[in-house]
Amino acid sequence: MSEEINNETMIDLRRFFVLLKKNYLGIMSWGILGAVLAVLVSFILMTPKYSASIDLLVNQKASNQGLQYNVQQADLQAINTYKDVIQKPVILEPVVKELRQKDNYSGSVGSLAGVVTISNETDSQVLTVTVTDTNAYTAADLANSIGKVFSQKIKKMMKVDNVTVVTKATANTTPVSPNKKLNFLIGIVFGLLIGVAIVVIKDLLDTTVRDDKFLTEELELTSLGAISHIQGKKYRRVVNVTVGGNVDVEKLSRRRV
Repeated sequence: MSEEINNETMIDLRRFFVLLKKNYLGIMSWGILGAVLAVLVSFILMTPKYSASIDLLVNQKASNQGLQYNVQQADLQAINTYKDVIQKPVILEPVVKELRQKDNYSGSVGSLAGVVTISNETDSQVLTVTVTDTNAYTAADLANSIGKVFSQKIKKMMKVDNVTVVTKATANTTPVSPNKKLNFLIGIVFGLLIGVAIVVIKDLLDTTVRDDKFLTEELELTSLGAISHIQGKKYRRVVNVTVGGNVDVEKLSRRRV
């Protein structure tokens, strides 16, 4: 039973690869079409976005060398709190107000919170605040404003002076999105998949009888014989055969094509 299933699987796979080989031009056309659509979407419909980052050092100086380690561990523990504070309205509201006056910024506190990401390496006292915007210079101004406001506000909120701007944000005119190369590859893959799906669906919907197994096994008819199609001959033989009957030899005739 398992051997029979394996044989059927091999036949299906063979049929699948035959379909791919037979329709490879159409499948490749769908891949090219997908790539063209992906390029058009990336260059026309998707708005480029730019990012800028500012690095903040969390480091409180101890009064003596013996306490320095404890202070450093306290700073590391405070970083998680600082991550949350940076994205709160207490920091972002003054930033939005400043940028509306400086760059005519049209975003809100909620939209700004959605484009701010904060990263920190393990056991590192440096926080990297990254802002994404449709304008490279606005992104840099937003990041620098967040760093400035946060450094000022944290002194009053935590009663400590342990935040220093290490690296200011600068405008980077290379967009971070959309990723045109990635979109191009995705377009090709999706186009090829659509082409393969169309070929397979057309084959499944094709009701043409391809061999006598369908007649003998599925329809349970008796096979009386097979007539091959001879292409390029000047004459052809026509044999009338009826199920359960005999071949009428007198009706064999030669007809000019």
